[in-house]
This record gives sequence, C-alpha cells and structure tokens, in this order.
Amino acid sequence: MPNTIISLSRFLNFNAREKKQKSLTMMENEKLPLVSITVPVHNASAWISECLKSVLHQTYLGPMELCIYNDASSDDSMEILNEMKDLFDSRGIKVKVTGHSGEPKGVGFAKNQAIAMGSGDYLCFLDADDVMHPDRVSCQLQAAQLDPRAIVGCKFHRKPEGSTERFSQWANRLCPHQLYTQAYTSHGPTVIMPTWFCHRNVVESVGGFHEGGKGVPEDLIFFYAHLCGGGTLTRVDKDLLMYRYHPECATFSVKEETIWDKRVAFLEQEVLKKWDHFSIWNAGKQGRKLFRSLSRTSQSKVTMFCDVDERKISKKYYIYENSPEVPKPKVPIVYFTEVKPPIIICIKMDLSGNFEQNLSSLRLKEGRDFIHFN
Repeated sequence: MPNTIISLSRFLNFNAREKKQKSLTMMENEKLPLVSITVPVHNASAWISECLKSVLHQTYLGPMELCIYNDASSDDSMEILNEMKDLFDSRGIKVKVTGHSGEPKGVGFAKNQAIAMGSGDYLCFLDADDVMHPDRVSCQLQAAQLDPRAIVGCKFHRKPEGSTERFSQWANRLCPHQLYTQAYTSHGPTVIMPTWFCHRNVVESVGGFHEGGKGVPEDLIFFYAHLCGGGTLTRVDKDLLMYRYHPECATFSVKEETIWDKRVAFLEQEVLKKWDHFSIWNAGKQGRKLFRSLSRTSQSKVTMFCDVDERKISKKYYIYENSPEVPKPKVPIVYFTEVKPPIIICIKMDLSGNFEQNLSSLRLKEGRDFIHFN
C-alpha cells in the first residue's frame, strides 16, 4: 500500500507539472507574432495541394493565417483549397480567400490583395507552385525580427532537379555584401522573390507591388524601390524552399529588354551618379550595349573599355556612330591590366574563360572598385 501511495503521489505531481508546462507553453505561443502567409493563385491546380500542405507542416508554434487571392483561375484550384479548409481549421490556421473572375489582373495585383486581406505583422510570401520546408516560417521570422527593415530570403532548390542550375548556384552562393553589390545583374533580385519574408512595414514603405499586369517585373521593381528607400537585405543560409520551374511561370512573360531598362536605370541612380568617371569591362556586344543605353551624362563619364580580345583592343577606340552628339563619343579600348577603376563589369561569370582569374589578379574590391552588370 505505501508503494501505491508514493506512486500515486508522484503521478499527481507529474501531472500537475505537465499541465503547468503546457499552460506556460500556450502563454509563450500567444506572445509570438501573427504571420500572414500570402498566396496569389492563378490556375495552380497541378501544384496547390502540395503547396498548401507545406503550410500545414510548419513547425512555427505561433499564430498563422493563410491569405489567398484567386486571380481569375479557370481551373479547379479553389475547389482543392475548399477541400483542405477543414485541415487548416484543425491546426488553428485561419484561411482567408477572395478573388475575382474574368480577366486576370496579374501577379502584382494578386499579391497586393492577399497582403491587404491579412492582419499579421509579418508576411511570408508563397507562390502557389512552390513548397516550403517545415522550418521556413520559424527561421525567417527570427531573422526578420532582428532586422525589421529587411527583405529576408533563404536558400532554395529547384524542381525539376538541375533546372536553372547556374542561376541557382549564383543565388545560393551569394555572401551578405553581394546581396547588395550584385543587385544589378541580369539574374534579378539577389534575394529571390519566392523566398521573401518581411515585416508588413517593408511593403507599406514601398507602397506595394506594381499592378501593371502580365509582362511587368513587379518583384524587381519592388526590390529596387526597397533598396532606394534605405531597405536592407538578409538571407537565412538554409534551404527552406522548393522553387518550381515550369513553362507557365510568370517570369517567362517578362521581356529581356524590360528587365534591361530597369537595371540600367537602377545602376545610374544608385551607382553612376555618385562616380565622376568609370570604365566598362567588355568592349564587345554587352559592353557597347550598356554604353548606348546610358544617359548622356553617364556616357561622358566613361573613360575606357577594357578587354582581353586583341582584335577589339587593336581598334583602339569604340565610336558610337549613332549618337546624336557632335562629335561622336570616342572611347579608348585597353587591355584589362591597364583598366582604371571603378569598373562596370559586363562579363558573365563562370562562362568567360579566365575572367575570374584576371579580375582576381587586379586585387580590386567588389562594391568599391567594381560592380557586376552581367
């Protein structure tokens, strides 16, 4: 009998401690911020089930809400969502859904509507064709709390495996300062849009996404406006997202020249207007195209092109024959060892022979002595 009493006493004490611990855990969870997971949807029935299940599997213990805007889907995306609503309710995740029929209004519009639906202080962006790692919200929230002005990204992998391999390697290998110094390259935002997580104030300070519709790079426009307004960038160095690659991606609707014009304008505003002079590395097609795209003020600051191709160097000068200027702009072409920084580099990394070795031999500092524009 005494052993029974002792065992019962221990059980009651353990049960009381367990209840107290659960109560404390609930109180701690209530203090965690509400995260709004925003999902723009347009004809995503092939992927949306897998996408939404990744929200259900999040390890974040605080409150979450799922804000979905249906941009005139003509498939059964919304039927799939409705079938899953009970699962979200059972996990305590509130689902908010709205949308419109007729003609699609574009990704920027749908994102803005999804953001406006939510009430969380923090926003987790999720495309309907992507899948989150269970730790995504908890890891990125921690980073966003450390820097409320930041767009927070993360590493990612593509599906199918190996698609856009060069792009993925570039994005995942960027070190913290390169998130800024390589923001002018053709790859787009250095913090990849599908991985974005931020405080709601970040979106409000920019004014939301451009709603120009199909063919408008709303993520790049937002990204540049964020940086111009003094916003910061950071990245969680963990693979927290499966970023799907397929022919229906909205990215494919944006023309290369549209991206080019945005990049040139950003380069001039954030870099070239602060420099008294600069050189262009590449006297070939891309370097000459950049020169022709610049304003007359920026063109006048170009002191030389540099290259390694003897045929180009032997010409001694590049003359912009179609320039309205009189006389025509005439810029010297020199061997790369004679180039004078600062330099705008128009060479594609990892694809141009000994370029990286040649650049390294000059012992220059990225961001101060050179900027990548490739």
